[in-house]
Amino acid sequence: MSDLIEKLNWRYATKRMNGTAVPQEKLDTILEAIKLSPSSVGLQPYTILVIEDKETKEKIHTIANNQPQILESSALLVFAAWEKITANDITEYMNLIATTRGISVESLAGFQSSIQGGILSRSEDVNFQWAARQAYIALGHALVAAATENVDATPMEGFNAEQLDELLGLREKGLRSVVIVTLGYRDEEKDPLVRAKKVRRPHDELFIRI
Repeated sequence: MSDLIEKLNWRYATKRMNGTAVPQEKLDTILEAIKLSPSSVGLQPYTILVIEDKETKEKIHTIANNQPQILESSALLVFAAWEKITANDITEYMNLIATTRGISVESLAGFQSSIQGGILSRSEDVNFQWAARQAYIALGHALVAAATENVDATPMEGFNAEQLDELLGLREKGLRSVVIVTLGYRDEEKDPLVRAKKVRRPHDELFIRI
């Protein structure tokens, strides 16, 4: 069994954490993995808030159905998708590509036109849902990266998104929360699932080979 599969077997959606701080270098690795995650056309139409402030976590705890991991976590990641995608967003992305790769913006004209034709022709709601799906790809990278660092990570959708957006001032930033993740370490005495076997569908039911 590969090291990666061993780590993925080790991880689970931790229900109770013990409050131990995640070392900065491990947190940085997880954030870098998120940064490196794939995204359609490479746009990355989302922003991740890294919340370590105790008072803020206490407020989120109430908004998120009083789930204990929020208070017990070392850090809380809020994945927030862009509410709208504009021509300016795409222009800024073209400038970033040109600067990073040392090429001219003009050489990207065809790529820019293609992106704008696809994205800007859609409704704002369709684009937000698309952006949210891109954020979930980044979420997947966060969970795998956390496992490789032996850091517990619990993804959560059980929260009032409107209240969280208001608390964090997301709408003013053109963002809307879509999913959150707690990072920390499992409490082996309090977590009822700490020794539970992982339950997954059998290989021959999950996959269809053609």
